Amino acid sequence: MPSYRRLVWRKPCALAATIHDLAPFHVRGKYDPARMFYGRVVVRALARRQDRVIVPSRRTAEDVERFFGLNRDRVCVIHNGIDHERFHPGDAETARSEAASRWGLDRPFFVYVSRLEHPAKNHVRLIEAFVRFREETGLDWLLALAGGDWHGAEAIKEAARRSPAREAIRFLGFVPDEDLPTLYRAAAAMVYPSLFEGFGMPPLEAMACGCPVVCSDRGSLGEVTGEAAWIVDPESPDAIAEGLKRCARDRAFRETLRRKGLEQARKFDWNENARKVLDVYRAAAAARRGGA
Repeated sequence: MPSYRRLVWRKPCALAATIHDLAPFHVRGKYDPARMFYGRVVVRALARRQDRVIVPSRRTAEDVERFFGLNRDRVCVIHNGIDHERFHPGDAETARSEAASRWGLDRPFFVYVSRLEHPAKNHVRLIEAFVRFREETGLDWLLALAGGDWHGAEAIKEAARRSPAREAIRFLGFVPDEDLPTLYRAAAAMVYPSLFEGFGMPPLEAMACGCPVVCSDRGSLGEVTGEAAWIVDPESPDAIAEGLKRCARDRAFRETLRRKGLEQARKFDWNENARKVLDVYRAAAAARRGGA
């Protein structure tokens, strides 16, 4: 959802906004009715008042132009960054030991870092895919779901409770940013089957920590992960299960994803993001002064 900033520049002032995604236009039931109205109607009106609109991906730029009718020259694509001082490779054995003691993840596991949101984050299909993975491989792996409860969390927990793999599905709750690198380094792979993302931070954070990534390419995920992730159809539990099976069975495949992921993650930096955002505000301010 959008966040708004106002830059005061004596007179006149420049206005700019950052819109992270237009998910309400893509995922039915993404939010409650009030939030859906805000995302579809109020944000549109606010965006049209801005001199510039900043978006984190080309896909979101296309959406802003399509759904809000903004001219392309008012929309600025600036990718989000990664905190590389926090998210970087580390000792995997130490991470696995800590994950076992802290979260009970004492076996190889897949991790999904996302708030528990149904249907948009697609946990229910992931749980179905995980069941098929265990049945078809016989591997006693775990599925760790890291994230706090949100809209539709009860449907996800009910799906896990009814699942034949319920004893292998772990709900970790909200995991603070400072603990995420340990989780990524300990995981055999990150799986991210979201139905829509305006950017997608967790896959990149996992890549920066050396964790192989299996994800969908919905929204901006394909743009952000490039060729460094194994792409699956998020609406097909079979396709998700195949991604899980390949990661579990093929060590060379995991290493290839790990290497490509580290390269991809290096392309995203908050310092570069901040410089470009400041440039947008300066340009907007200069245009306001020139038109005064």
